[in-house]
Amino acid sequence: MLAAMDAGAVTNPGSAVPPSGAEPVTDDASAMALALVEAAAAPAHGDVPVGAVALVDGRIVASRHNERERRGDPTAHAEILALADAAAALGTWRLGEVTLVVTLEPCPMCAGALVAARLGRLVFGAADPKAGACGSLYNLCADPRLNHEVPLTAGVRADEAAAQLSGFFTDRRN
Repeated sequence: MLAAMDAGAVTNPGSAVPPSGAEPVTDDASAMALALVEAAAAPAHGDVPVGAVALVDGRIVASRHNERERRGDPTAHAEILALADAAAALGTWRLGEVTLVVTLEPCPMCAGALVAARLGRLVFGAADPKAGACGSLYNLCADPRLNHEVPLTAGVRADEAAAQLSGFFTDRRN
């Protein structure tokens, strides 16, 4: 499973964040900085700037941004794309060793995918009071009725993530 990671099978070729180098990411704020860089690539093709970075032991295994407009696919959220890439890189759909760092609180679809993937940990930046399913409206990651609970850390670099989103929508209105 880790052989694919070691061989460099990482991320989407269109990702804004390069594959892991020699130095692992050691803290949530640094990982979120990478997710913010990834999110910044989305507006170039008309997508909302949400970025996600998947890490195993501090090493990037996948990095994606929203591509709903680019693909014409309602499921092409950054989280879903990063989960798929991480599963491919690791050779398994069970992502218990993966930490997913995303700039915006996941929606119900994405939170459900995190649970289904048995994700090891979630870190997110800005809360989403209109669609957030990891604490704002619902908390699918901590519902004991489901077959897995995802430990999470919320609010990492939240102001920066929120500003990135607000700036995008301000520009769209002008």
